Parts: sequence; structure tokens; C-alpha cells
Amino acid sequence: MPPKSKLGQNFLRDPNAVERIVVALGDLSDRTVVEIGPGRGAVTGVLASRAKHVIAVELDHELAIRLRVQFPQEKLTVVEQDVLEFDFAAALAEHNPAVERLRVVGNLPYYITSPILLKLAASHASLDFAVLMVQREVAERVTAQPGSRDYGVLSVSAQVYGPVEPLLTLPPEAFSPPPEVHSTVFRWRFAPRFAELGIEEGPFLRFVRLAFAQKRKTLANNLRAAGFASDDIAAALDQSGVPARARAETLSLNSFAALSKTLASADIPSSAR
Repeated sequence: MPPKSKLGQNFLRDPNAVERIVVALGDLSDRTVVEIGPGRGAVTGVLASRAKHVIAVELDHELAIRLRVQFPQEKLTVVEQDVLEFDFAAALAEHNPAVERLRVVGNLPYYITSPILLKLAASHASLDFAVLMVQREVAERVTAQPGSRDYGVLSVSAQVYGPVEPLLTLPPEAFSPPPEVHSTVFRWRFAPRFAELGIEEGPFLRFVRLAFAQKRKTLANNLRAAGFASDDIAAALDQSGVPARARAETLSLNSFAALSKTLASADIPSSAR
């Protein structure tokens, strides 16, 4: 069955990589695992042999049929659906109501990686952790630390939902057909920090986007461009212990939280609400 380029299909064919990905999910004997984009079933087969149950979310009709024929239905549920429409909470209630939250694994299509990450973040209450394969450059942004050139909106927005760690990087020849880029697998544990940091989810994420609006500009300049008053910015930076000329990429998650809370008491522009 030839891959469909419009669906971003690049099938993993490296058995060592498959094993390392499944091992990264931990003990699955009493777990239900959601696999995003199972494709030809390279990872699915190993999951089905180790997990209590596998829910394979596959958009491609022909591949969905192939998966249903290839694997025993008592171990595998094939959901023929766009993962952006998949209900993780309903899946948890149906397949794993008395046990731990769902674990997720997937080789994410490059063209919809960001929307899927946002979907997982929004579904965090139903998820334990995810082991995800993405384009290497995206993984570097997700896992980047303050002060690095890759640290930005995606880094802060992902890490506020829980810690992330890179696991392995694969060359193009590990796939069929080979993509034009390297791919990296990372693990994302869902342990949101909003309550701990004393911040509200929506306003904080909007504030982070404003702070990184122009990476070449200082944080203060970006906030001024967003409509915050200069005096409020200066006072908030001082109170939060952030240097006046700091750029957003130098701030830790804790510093972002402190600054956003301090500025929340100022006259907030409509763009930041």
C-alpha cells in the first residue's frame, strides 16, 4: 500500500526504534494506549503484545481496514478519525475507568504537529504521558531550555503542562519513504503547573505569545507593543526580578509566571485578555 503524501505518511521501519519507543512507554500490562497515526502497524504490533488494550486513531480508510484485519480485535480498537476530533476523556471512561490515565504514542504528521500538541495539552486531564515522534527541529523547540536559540512560545506552552525530555533521533532512512528531515522522539509527562504557579491557563498562554511576539526585541518592547503601559512594565520587571533589557527567551517558566501575575494587576490591554 503506497503512502499518501497529502497525509504526511512516512512509515517507521526500524525495529530497534520501534522497541525503544515502546519501552519508553513503560509497563503496559494494565494500560490502555492511544496510538496516533499507526500507519502500517510497526509500533501497533508490539503495543498489542504488551498493552492491555490499544486504541489506534487512523485517518486513512485503507490503513484502518488493514489494521483491523492484521491485529486481534480484542486487543485493538481502530478508530477511523482525525485525531484532532478524538475524545480522549471518552476513551478513558470507556477503556480505563478504574486504572491510571491514558498513555499516548504517535508518529505525528509534520503538517499538523502543532495542532496535535495543542490537542494533547487540552486533554491533559485524561493523559498520563505521551511518547511522540516529530520533526527534529520541532522537538528541539519543545524541549529547549531558557537561554537557548530554540526556546520560545512552543517551549513554554508545552512545559507548563509538564516536563519534556528528548529520547532519540532517527535519520530519514529509518522511514519509508524517507522524509527530507531527521525525526526526534520525546516524552511529555502531563503534570500541569498552573495551580502551583498561581496562574490561569488561558491568560498565561496569551501573555507568553505576546512576550515572544518579536524575538529580536526586548521583552519590554514586546509588551509595550501589545499595549501595556511603560511604567507598569518597568515596575513588573523590577518586582519579578527580571532585568529591564531581558529578552523573552532568557526567562524561566517561573519568571514568566511571576511577571504575568504582576502585570495582571495593571490595566491589561484587550489584546492580552
